Amino acid sequence: MCGVLPNSHVEYESLQDETVQIIEDEVLVKCWGYKCNCAKTFLFYISSILLVGTPYLVLHWWSHYEAYLKCSRCSLSDADHVLLESEGQKYFHAVVTTDGICNDYAIGQLRYFIHQELKFIWSSSLNRFYRLHGLDDQSLTLSEILDGSKGHNSEVRQQMCFLYGENTMSVKVKSYWSLFVNEVVNPFYIFQVFSITLWSLDNYYYYAGCVLLLSALSIGISLWHTKQQSISLSKLAEESCSNKVTLQCENGKCVEVDSKYLVPGDVIIIPQHGCLMSCDAILLSGSCIVNESMLTGESVPVTKTQPSHSDAVYSLQEHKRHTLFSGTRVLQTRFYANHQVSALVVRTGFSTLKGELIRSIMFPKPIGFKFYQDSVKFILVLFAISLLGMAFCIYVFLRHKATLKELILRTLDVITIVVPPSLPAAMTSGTVYSQNRLKKLGVFCISPPRINVCGKMKVICFDKTGTLTEDGLDMWGVLPSNYAKFEVEPVLDIKKLPYKCHLVTAMATCHSLTHLEGNLVGDPLDVSMFEAINWELEEPASDTARFDNLAPAVVKPRILCGGEGSFLMTPFNESEIPYEVGILRQFPFTSAAQCMSVITRVLGSKFMTVYCKGAPEKIVSLCRKETVPRDLHRVLTNYASGGFRIIALAYRDLDPKFSWSQAQRARREVMECDLTFLGLLMLCNSLKVETLGVIHHLQTAKLRCVMVTGDNILTAVSVARDCGMVLPLENVIQVVVTQSEDGESVSLKLKPIGGGLYPESPRNDYSSDALITLDLGANWHFAVDGHSWKMINDHYPYLVPQIAAKGTIFARMLPDQKAQLVESLQNIDYIVTFCGDGANDCAALKTADVGVSLSEAEASVAAPFTSKHANIQCVLHLAREGRCALVTSFGLFKYMALYSLIQFFSTLILYNRSSILGDMQFLYIDLVITTSLTLVMGLTGPSKKLVPQRPTGSLVSLANIVPLTIHVMLVALMQIASLLFLTQQNWFVPIDPSTPGEHILSWENTTVFCTSCFQYLVLAALFSKGRPHRTPFYTNCLLTTLLITLGSFTTWLLVYPLKPVAEFFEVESLSDVEGQQMYRLYLLGFSAVHMILAFLVETCVADKKWMKTFLHCITRKHEPKSRYKKVCLDMATNDTLLNYVDS
Repeated sequence: MCGVLPNSHVEYESLQDETVQIIEDEVLVKCWGYKCNCAKTFLFYISSILLVGTPYLVLHWWSHYEAYLKCSRCSLSDADHVLLESEGQKYFHAVVTTDGICNDYAIGQLRYFIHQELKFIWSSSLNRFYRLHGLDDQSLTLSEILDGSKGHNSEVRQQMCFLYGENTMSVKVKSYWSLFVNEVVNPFYIFQVFSITLWSLDNYYYYAGCVLLLSALSIGISLWHTKQQSISLSKLAEESCSNKVTLQCENGKCVEVDSKYLVPGDVIIIPQHGCLMSCDAILLSGSCIVNESMLTGESVPVTKTQPSHSDAVYSLQEHKRHTLFSGTRVLQTRFYANHQVSALVVRTGFSTLKGELIRSIMFPKPIGFKFYQDSVKFILVLFAISLLGMAFCIYVFLRHKATLKELILRTLDVITIVVPPSLPAAMTSGTVYSQNRLKKLGVFCISPPRINVCGKMKVICFDKTGTLTEDGLDMWGVLPSNYAKFEVEPVLDIKKLPYKCHLVTAMATCHSLTHLEGNLVGDPLDVSMFEAINWELEEPASDTARFDNLAPAVVKPRILCGGEGSFLMTPFNESEIPYEVGILRQFPFTSAAQCMSVITRVLGSKFMTVYCKGAPEKIVSLCRKETVPRDLHRVLTNYASGGFRIIALAYRDLDPKFSWSQAQRARREVMECDLTFLGLLMLCNSLKVETLGVIHHLQTAKLRCVMVTGDNILTAVSVARDCGMVLPLENVIQVVVTQSEDGESVSLKLKPIGGGLYPESPRNDYSSDALITLDLGANWHFAVDGHSWKMINDHYPYLVPQIAAKGTIFARMLPDQKAQLVESLQNIDYIVTFCGDGANDCAALKTADVGVSLSEAEASVAAPFTSKHANIQCVLHLAREGRCALVTSFGLFKYMALYSLIQFFSTLILYNRSSILGDMQFLYIDLVITTSLTLVMGLTGPSKKLVPQRPTGSLVSLANIVPLTIHVMLVALMQIASLLFLTQQNWFVPIDPSTPGEHILSWENTTVFCTSCFQYLVLAALFSKGRPHRTPFYTNCLLTTLLITLGSFTTWLLVYPLKPVAEFFEVESLSDVEGQQMYRLYLLGFSAVHMILAFLVETCVADKKWMKTFLHCITRKHEPKSRYKKVCLDMATNDTLLNYVDS
């Protein structure tokens, strides 16, 4: 079994063209074949020499162009390179051909390529490439794995090593020189080098030197951070790949090998003292206690057990309770008699779960956030403006009969002015400050660009247990069932129950608890249940000899007391033998099974007993109908509506001939049938202290809150009402989809759940064979369980957008259904945040736009954000900081764009007057004013209150472009007006254009320079406005101080400049000429007028509702763009909740 090549029957889509194929893996990958073309390659090298290496730069930035520049299309069978397209991005890889023997391959060669650390193999028989998987893609049943896993012989191991390579996750840590070269050839720094060279040729030595120094400092800091991140990631990847493991060979002998030589199909021995897993492996025997916090963020150790014999096909997701994952730490093992704990290697290297997470960090998924897309468009617009400016410069300098050198330098200089080199760095400063503030609040981020995404979150999905409610559960009581009838009153003091009754024994044995360092660890529900009965758990020890060393754990009462009650199930016979119960076999809880069970034996008993606990609806389906109380649904509804977490219990006595060996090989489905219903277990799951306040703040800010839980739907509705997701007078309507027993017909009903304006009643059900209408004037919410959600997706997919748009409670949801719900919300244009504890929520956390894991770890790869405080206050922090960061990024972008355009206008106006800005003037504008202001503008903190108004997410929307255009017109108008006012002065003598050289010291220069300086300061203050998403800008002490200081100095420089200072800045100094001093004061008035007008634009035009309404009228926008708004509008317009549904 283990020596066979991985299966590949589901990964390929055949196309007519032999040069292309589609590989269906984690994402869709389109693959083209290419072969090196000698003629193209020769031309490429020649052009590289002639163009001074420019083609190499192009290939460094866009490597996939190598396919077009050096290769030609060919069939995949002949290709020595492949071009891949995945998620809108293209990649170019070499195809490696290696000699050797590989299983059934008679050709003696292995052709493959590596894409994002994954190997893709060529199959000659199928004439295609396919992804190399481990045993997880072999479609093996659990029985085949348990019976057929004997390990490899030496020959097969050599073949498998040749095929799979080493079991390592090597993250290359580049040298500082390599990092430096990669950083320098970045387009941003290439532009910096171009700008510095240009300024040096133009004798701007001071300015060029300062920019060079700042760039060198920026590169140094960037290299250090990149190096440290690379080292950390390398250590994280390699820490589990450098240990020794004990390998069981096919002949049964054990040898110790380095973990890097492990291959799928190997059988390894897990040491008793535990180890750090270096591969993904399924347990073959025994059980383990594992800490998975690094992968999932779950701080509570979990118990992993061997699977039972079954025809079910092995799946990593469905059988994760039987799988040990790479990077997790085995804390303790437990085995039967002399059988060691062994496991079958399933995946190695980057194919493991840890490898997938490492790859997600190395190759992050592109963030399709509109702000980042629009910023590129805006830079292209600025570049287009620079081309217009260059054309104007050519015209001006040709008119002035300038030299060729002067013409070229001045024309190229326009590009460096309009597209500022410091723009990318300025845009990220707000995100950096927000990340640091979040870290102080205990929220850690491994993907800083997603902080801006937080500013546009529209819906937040919360897990319930451990997220909205406390992790721990308080035992409230039990409701025993005797002869298919519930007791009249629940038993609140469980210690009063007879310790020998099946109900208590079920509570004592049906769990996955264990002792770790003297403490009882396991699921919080199991801990509460076990502690409530006052029993004790003994791990295997010498005194378990009476069980013939077959029982891995024994439970027994601490105090033997208690009386017989009327509800007592058939009691056990009194005996001299102490009452102890051995747990012989566990079938662990899984989300798919919704229950767990154990096989037990009472000391001295001649038969074994199966105990089972789980979701009531699941347990009822496993019980004999005559043992289930008829009023179960009414009782369950009553308690679940009160917010209780409800667990059902059942049992079955096995045949006395049923042996221990049979128990170890028994199939789960055989054991979990024909059970006798025992009763219900009720636990209180109280809200966390912070939950109510956070939900209130989010609801006030019009941020939609959704609960996604694996618990009972009525319990979830109760918690939703308690925490404020559903208000007292709001209605909850359950969507119920049922299927006939023959599976031929499906029906959909709407069932109001108690509370709100609709009392719960079966008569209020709405059938799907008629038009379904509701009072849409009232507030209402959908509630859906996992079964109905699956049926809706299968049979009514066109209703999914409506369910997603109005659903608030999603209960009994499996992990993959949680991720499916997130995708459904994203499909109707929601920016989705998912907050969970990281255990069963990993898929949803990864799928969401903003994933928040509640974990004690400082940083977890389970989600982009990790909160070390296990409450949902982190979501409030992220919403506030996200909005603050997004507004800051917008403000900085607009400021940098206007700073460029102000300088652009200043330069063109002065060029037209035969003047230019001086070296020190450029230094003062670019470094003293602009750089210092952009560094501190991001320090403005977030507002303490979230408001319903969300920050805009588009830079190129009309609502944003119109006020920005007005600002551009204002700055240009003020500079031109001040210069025209200068020409009206009697004492003014203009520059003579016929005079050779460029003139700096002139009244034209002084006027434009001083006017523009005030414009930089005014716009910096305006774009740092606080409310509603930030604190007022004056709370930013550094920014306020800087604005006052620079404003005062610029005023002094204009009104009363001393001669040494005037000479240093090359502006006109004080003189006794009549009218000049008054002119300076008038210039100050121009700046005051600009400040007032710009303030009116920001307060009366920008982000105002009337402006958006006016623009909607002009553009004739009659319906919203967002699909979720269209869905809600359509439902309201048609006056129906759901359209006609075919039964």
